[in-house]
Amino acid sequence: MHRPVRAAWVAVAIALALVGAACDVEHLSDVAADRQIRVPLGPITTSTVGSPAASPTPSRTASVPPNVYANDGLGDFSPAVAGIPERVYVPNTLSGTVSVIDPKTYRVVATLRVGGEPHHVTPSWDLRHLYVDNPGNDTLAVIDPRSAKLVGSIAAPSPYNLYFTPDGTKAIVVAEYDQEIQFRNPKTWTVIRTVRIPGSGVDHMDFSADGRFLLVSDEYSGLVVRVSTTDMAVTGTIHVGGRPVDVKVSPDGSVFFVANQGLGGVSVIDPQLMRQIAFLHTGVGAHGMAVSRSGALLYVSNRIAGTISVISFRTRRLVATWRVGGSPDMLQVSPDGRELWASNRFSDTVSVISTVTGRVRHTILVGFQPHGLSYFPEPGLHSIGHNGVYR
Repeated sequence: MHRPVRAAWVAVAIALALVGAACDVEHLSDVAADRQIRVPLGPITTSTVGSPAASPTPSRTASVPPNVYANDGLGDFSPAVAGIPERVYVPNTLSGTVSVIDPKTYRVVATLRVGGEPHHVTPSWDLRHLYVDNPGNDTLAVIDPRSAKLVGSIAAPSPYNLYFTPDGTKAIVVAEYDQEIQFRNPKTWTVIRTVRIPGSGVDHMDFSADGRFLLVSDEYSGLVVRVSTTDMAVTGTIHVGGRPVDVKVSPDGSVFFVANQGLGGVSVIDPQLMRQIAFLHTGVGAHGMAVSRSGALLYVSNRIAGTISVISFRTRRLVATWRVGGSPDMLQVSPDGRELWASNRFSDTVSVISTVTGRVRHTILVGFQPHGLSYFPEPGLHSIGHNGVYR
């Protein structure tokens, strides 16, 4: 729900406290920069929910890299970000602002006023700009990360989210309120093609390892939709039910993980067959996801339960649950991998969580309804969008 009534947060906050208090939690006490896991593995639930693909997708080839996150490791910064100061940019949807945090001092050092309803801060593919995705005023505000100041804006219809194809040839504006995605030229921002997405509530996406297709979630219709990035057309759908939100591809590209806010867990989807092959129960309100610096772990925010779940990509099992409180929404991993930054959607704060202990280290007050925060710069050659996803 992206245009809430302010008074509703009171009831949600009470629910958060009650649900969070009832959750059983275990900590990953011996994870050092996510290099080693010694937590007993839990069971997974398998299923075959879904329908056959509407048309085949390109088959995998030997040229596909074995790890799509291979360029996101410790110290793997692009030369394009040299000299850019580290900052965390937090869009506050109900305030119409972006809070700028210095991660060294954990203090807000600037507030950028953009108006409307900003939802995500997205790094450009070439890492030279940041865009504030703002469906409230139909603009992508442009931030210069070297100065942390607004330097312009781009007109776009209801840009709830923004992505870039891995090869950098296309920008993809996710127009949630119009139920479509727009393929655009990322230099001129002219529209190449508009693709109508079946269902309602088109939200988040990720790309195949070769970048030739994407999976995008439909939050309000329980659908996940496959789209060809070459033909720019829908090629398959699967009904997972609930309210699917964030999407992440596995390191080897074989499956996609989709957080489901309505079902309290994560669907594992085979993108070739468009079938759900497993469902991992995480917590009430499973919403945002981030990949650990090593590429071995997937962090999942459960924003009603007030917890963070940790999933092993290799075993596809839940290996830990951290009780962090608040209402963790979108996530970012610090460049050194030791901190997980989470916007708390219902409590107007940002939490900084240790990935070694799973405990909250800092809580930072920002604006009303913080959403898709971006820690910038991060390791990676290119940004494929959202709030900072890299290849």
